[in-house]
Amino acid sequence: MSGRVVLAMSGGVDSSASAVLLKRQGYDVIGLFMRTGAHGHDPSHDTRPDNKKGCCSAVDAGDARRVADRLDIPFHALDFEREFGRVIDYFADEYARGRTPNPCVVCNTWLKFGQLWAFGRQLGADFIATGHYSQVKPGPGGFELHKGIDSDKDQSYVLHGIGREVLAHLLFPVGGYTKGDIRSIAREAGLLGVADKPDSVEICFVPGGDHTEVVRSRRPEVAMAGVIQEKDGTILGGHDGIDRFTIGQRKGLGVAAGRKRFVLEILPETNTVVVGDHDDLLAAGLVASGLNWLADPPSGPLRCAAKIRYRHAAVPATVTTTPGGGAEVRFDDPQPAVTPGQAVAFYDGTRVLGGGWIERHI
Repeated sequence: MSGRVVLAMSGGVDSSASAVLLKRQGYDVIGLFMRTGAHGHDPSHDTRPDNKKGCCSAVDAGDARRVADRLDIPFHALDFEREFGRVIDYFADEYARGRTPNPCVVCNTWLKFGQLWAFGRQLGADFIATGHYSQVKPGPGGFELHKGIDSDKDQSYVLHGIGREVLAHLLFPVGGYTKGDIRSIAREAGLLGVADKPDSVEICFVPGGDHTEVVRSRRPEVAMAGVIQEKDGTILGGHDGIDRFTIGQRKGLGVAAGRKRFVLEILPETNTVVVGDHDDLLAAGLVASGLNWLADPPSGPLRCAAKIRYRHAAVPATVTTTPGGGAEVRFDDPQPAVTPGQAVAFYDGTRVLGGGWIERHI
């Protein structure tokens, strides 16, 4: 195989091993580091025992450049700070609305497979590639998006929003390997500086894990006092902003109720957080908006598996499209913590059929 490919290089092991694999397959590879202005944590100053990290730091940029130099591929570092600002604004706006955002889905849709593909075409590229654990496969109706073979690392859920027309131009070199295989490939290629680098497990612009600092720097008005109450209206205590809460949350509520309480609902119009029992979290289904289909849209009720968050096991469901690009999703069995602002993705086996944004539970 051959052709020119622009590879998004983050300085991590996955994109670095992707460069190795693409070179082996005969591609003309061009590396691209996307400067977002969201500077991740510098591991050289990390005192946290779990050694978790974000990405996009100066250290990551240096690692990406060193990998490109070792593999003798052209390398560009482009400024996407203005574009990435839209992602952070979206993140803050969703919390201000009492919703829980999913910035990785938005970043992939708007930036990595939007702006990146636009840049690739300027360079005459035939393909763009990333280190996502997913696969693109030819099918009877065109190219299809599938899960990566490593079920623990599969990232197909956060890719459901990409344009169907882009699938023919996407390469996910690591999708057919396990994480262990990828680290071995990096070592064998002499990329010792990244082969054992920790995974990026945090939102890149929230490297410390406290999203409220980001939200309140952009939307200070969200820091408004409110109450935490039971479903029957019994007030348990107060809070200093709804941005601290998400549906299903149990820890860090700041109130003592004598029994386990879970966030059931967030009401931004009154700054009220409603809590209750775990069983109260169960929902028969959900209403979604902004659907994007990577398969032909269904003409009637669609049987599939629905995944409502990244670490959720997709469950049997029926999807019925509604006017205006929405859908009603009914689970075979009730599911907990259906969260407005999160994404729902639809699967047929390993294939991603499409997905949308959760508006409310039903």
